Amino acid sequence: MLDASGRLYACQGGARRVVRYEADGSATVLADRFQGQRLNIPNDLAIDPRGRVWFTDPYYEGAGGPWSQDRANKDLDHDSVYRLDESDDGWEITRVTFDTTRPNGLLFSLDHSVLYVAQSGRRMDEKRELRAYPVLEDGSLGSHTLLHDFGPHRGVDGMVLDTDGSIIATAGLSESGPGPMIYVFSPSGEVLETHPTPEDRPTNCTFAGPDLTTLYVTTGGGHLLRTQTNRQGRLLFPKPR
Repeated sequence: MLDASGRLYACQGGARRVVRYEADGSATVLADRFQGQRLNIPNDLAIDPRGRVWFTDPYYEGAGGPWSQDRANKDLDHDSVYRLDESDDGWEITRVTFDTTRPNGLLFSLDHSVLYVAQSGRRMDEKRELRAYPVLEDGSLGSHTLLHDFGPHRGVDGMVLDTDGSIIATAGLSESGPGPMIYVFSPSGEVLETHPTPEDRPTNCTFAGPDLTTLYVTTGGGHLLRTQTNRQGRLLFPKPR
């Protein structure tokens, strides 16, 4: 994700860290450990207007490279969402969810009062849900509201917001349920639209173009898809022209 200054922030899953890429091409490490233990496989992030960086840290076997196939390399006994606050001494890391297993995509509501989190487990005993957590004044999260339950089928991977506050999300798999799909959810979780994707396992999406109405979608098979929409993306940066 880009911040309001145009700097690029990213989760480096294989390197087990969250970084910011600088103008000279170097990478500043924001976080690679929590309470002295290595992070799992940082997956997705969001930035709020105060410059705080929120990220998910699931452990998906194989997602970080060959080393991650072995769960003995998992140091932490939880898969959580974290908040990073910049200080004079660097970046402070705070755990903000205590009820997630393999959280994936995350996204702020229009007014940044709610953090949407994709609870996307793989095992049958793990939930696959789209959740809404209220952001409290102290930066912690309140109890979540369940927006959508995907049951046994592949849940949300990545998400982006439009200017109406709707959630555009990638989910689904050809071998399970309704198949690979772009979903459009209202802020309360109502399914407003569904759009099947021509390639399997859509993974993430974002708006681009001069007016931020073109949706780009990535897939697990390495495809990049593009479609023109009647929606306009709400991105912190860049602003539509």
